[in-house]
Amino acid sequence: MTVVALTAEPIFGRVRPDIAIISSLGQHIVGQYVLVRLTDDAGRIGLGEASVTAVWSGETQAGTLAMIREVLAPLVLGADPFDVEWIARRMERAAFGNSFARAAVEMALLDLQGKTLGVPVCKLLGGRNTTAESIRLKFVVGAVEAEVAAQRAKRMVDAGWTAIKVKVGRHEHPRVDIERLRSVREAIGPDVFLSVDANGGYTVEQAVWAAAHMEPLGVALFEQPTRRGDHQAMAEVRRRSGIPIMADESVFTSLDALEVIRHRAADVLSLYPGKHGGVRETQQIAKMAEAAGIPCTIGSNLEREVATAAMAHVTACTANIQCERFPGDLIGPLYYDASLSTAPLSYHADRLCVPEAPGLGVDVP
Repeated sequence: MTVVALTAEPIFGRVRPDIAIISSLGQHIVGQYVLVRLTDDAGRIGLGEASVTAVWSGETQAGTLAMIREVLAPLVLGADPFDVEWIARRMERAAFGNSFARAAVEMALLDLQGKTLGVPVCKLLGGRNTTAESIRLKFVVGAVEAEVAAQRAKRMVDAGWTAIKVKVGRHEHPRVDIERLRSVREAIGPDVFLSVDANGGYTVEQAVWAAAHMEPLGVALFEQPTRRGDHQAMAEVRRRSGIPIMADESVFTSLDALEVIRHRAADVLSLYPGKHGGVRETQQIAKMAEAAGIPCTIGSNLEREVATAAMAHVTACTANIQCERFPGDLIGPLYYDASLSTAPLSYHADRLCVPEAPGLGVDVP
């Protein structure tokens, strides 16, 4: 069994304007991503997706297309798709960074494996937690005007969502964020899980000030308060804040995770395959965090259905990705005005069902 073809094609999706996310990193109004198709000698096709954004990982659609076609494809053609460990090692040596591109190829390999064996990807990764039928999620509200944020949050809570995340850190002073959060809390009531995400937009002093004003509003989690890479700064916020701190942009690699742990910079880690170069590396980081007593959840870069399915599989079979406690962000497909896949993923209010068909369980025309 060998891979006989690998193609990479651009995919484009427009985010619904009524819920488009605005954060300290800017607006996310389109998804210009890359779809990977692997074909084996029996004609089976495995799918992968690279949900690239320059501001996030430094990868672009054009650059990812070139990387996959010119650098990664030659490492995969002629290989056995079950030799994913060794293929992943070769890709990592051949392409520094480019984690989303490498993750897309690994997704396609796993999808092909699952289709060959007739089992879902989560079975290949250790099997799912059979007591959890679906994954708990939170809906993300952008750093928009307070009244608009409150309306969006209330609409989702009325539709059955029990967790809301609000973007902060966009403005010069965090008092604007506190006004937004106060409006959201008043709209959704006291019992809904409420978290915030600064995307690294605060200084230490801004974050500490903001946290002190967020506590009375019942904010349960403070995501990436300070800039990525400055673990000392985030550790300082954690020491001076009464709200648990979650690292996201600060954790791309296993070494990043180790440094966050060493600095005691976070209470929770936000993981996802695109950041880490694949779902198997995501599992490794989750296990590393578990050894340090740090729970994880699953994040998002507004992926389409292929990558979202991959993230659902790794969530379902990784014990330390604790979405019941810290709701995940597998919400990308809900934000686009059209589906990429032939059949939509199964959402029920704030829960996502893990696809049960072989491979990732997603088909794309």
